[in-house]
Amino acid sequence: MQEIEHQAFAIGVSAADLMDQAGAGIAQAIQQFHPRPGTAILYLGKGNNAGDALVAARYLLAQGWRLWARLAFPLGSLKDLPSNHFASLKKQITTQPHPLHPSDLPSGPVILLDGLLGIGASGPLSPSLAALTAEMNALRASAHAQTIAMDLPSGLDADSGIPHPGCLQADLTLTVAQVKAGLVADTATHHVGRLALIPLPDLIATSGDPAELITPALLRPLFPRRSFDTHKTQAGRLLIIAGSPGLLGAAELACLGALHSGAGMVTLLVKPNLYQLLASRLPPEVMVKSVTSYSAALDLPHDALVIGPGLGRAHDPEILDLLSKNPAPTVIDADALNALAPILPAFSQPGPRLLTPHPGEWQRLAPDLATPSLNRRQQVEAFTAQHPQLTLLLKGARTLIAHHGLPTRYNSTGHPGMATGGMGDVLSGVLGSLLAQKIPTHDAAPLGAWLCGRAAEHAALHQHPNATLPTSVASHLGLALRDLTEFAF
Repeated sequence: MQEIEHQAFAIGVSAADLMDQAGAGIAQAIQQFHPRPGTAILYLGKGNNAGDALVAARYLLAQGWRLWARLAFPLGSLKDLPSNHFASLKKQITTQPHPLHPSDLPSGPVILLDGLLGIGASGPLSPSLAALTAEMNALRASAHAQTIAMDLPSGLDADSGIPHPGCLQADLTLTVAQVKAGLVADTATHHVGRLALIPLPDLIATSGDPAELITPALLRPLFPRRSFDTHKTQAGRLLIIAGSPGLLGAAELACLGALHSGAGMVTLLVKPNLYQLLASRLPPEVMVKSVTSYSAALDLPHDALVIGPGLGRAHDPEILDLLSKNPAPTVIDADALNALAPILPAFSQPGPRLLTPHPGEWQRLAPDLATPSLNRRQQVEAFTAQHPQLTLLLKGARTLIAHHGLPTRYNSTGHPGMATGGMGDVLSGVLGSLLAQKIPTHDAAPLGAWLCGRAAEHAALHQHPNATLPTSVASHLGLALRDLTEFAF
């Protein structure tokens, strides 16, 4: 990034212009996640990271935000650009000279903007900076203030992702121009939080690493436009095999995910003992078909299959037989993964397969790889090298998608409120819907992960994130789909 900046300066791009672009993009992203104005507390170091925060603050001020500032060093220590921006806002900023405690914060939304350090910093935090990161972490923990890092959380190594003692814990990191490698490291997730990329029109950054952050700009070309004369069978016929006694909700959630993400026809296959129970509770758009054997799916017209959510282990032989014979693109989830795990080395797939394990299922699926000696990226890339025909979506706070020979992709969306049962069932339905719409597995996987995370963000916009339910994620998928065609972070 530093080299790319130097090249841009050499052809006449000014640091002031880059700072204005970065600050404007940061403010726009903050508005997406925090549309209700409140108090923005700027934590400012000496350098251009502070300048980015101050430019963003100018836009926030116009949107009705109140501005406070906490300075790590005397005001005269600011570099020229941030000093000029501070001077232009001096009458609108209330400088707080003493440490802030939870009782000092005003009512209403409070965001803490980390403008202490940028990518030029290295090594442990100085005492003055460590005092402010500790203050921000305490306000986040005790007062539930929302912490937003500019470019990277102060105290995090931008290359390795190793946090130094006292490293900031951010809820949202707005990184500029290019994702820094350290931001997607396993060790960084706790400190980075939700990751959003702020593009700079005058600074087109490229990386030698083929890995990609999943953003709307990446996804838009992967999501096909429908012809005006599209009919329901062309919009995708999806079969879902899910649900068992005590786990009926998993089938319902998978169907909801499929319906709200554009599948033309959704059919749920169930055993006779579950037919009446599920037919009476599912939306009317879902066709429920009673079958004595899941192999009946082979004789039904469909473009894709989802198998596994809440299915139980009573029918493993039928599941494995179907997986070995059905050529349609298939999402393999939950108990279907557990059935597949023991025979995976000998598994011969007749068509595209997308595996979606959570960490426990991953341990059973790849016990030799799911070890602390390998980071998550190394694990998924080693797995897909061993199984080059499979696409893998490894769930987590930073969901990873891998397919041998293609870029590994990191999801950016979502929040901790998604840590509740049933989210994966909705995701399976969404993924199946996308496969039924003829989207390849390696493209359907990032689309589905991003859409579900973005839908969860919409669901939490006017409530506490911890109250987010899988049914609410499904119902907000339409807004997430809209965001693919509009500017969003």
